[in-house]
Amino acid sequence: MNVLIFLIPVALALGLLGLYGLFWSLKSGQYEDLEGAAYRILQDDDIEKK
Repeated sequence: MNVLIFLIPVALALGLLGLYGLFWSLKSGQYEDLEGAAYRILQDDDIEKK
């Protein structure tokens, strides 16, 4: 039971860190263009044109 004194704050800290990461990604625009990545993978930019 003494380990709960350590694990509960660690779990809360990790949860807050994940929540901070979510809000940071929303603020920095990570979810703005969801369809662009799907179309970008289909482009053949890495193939040399002859």
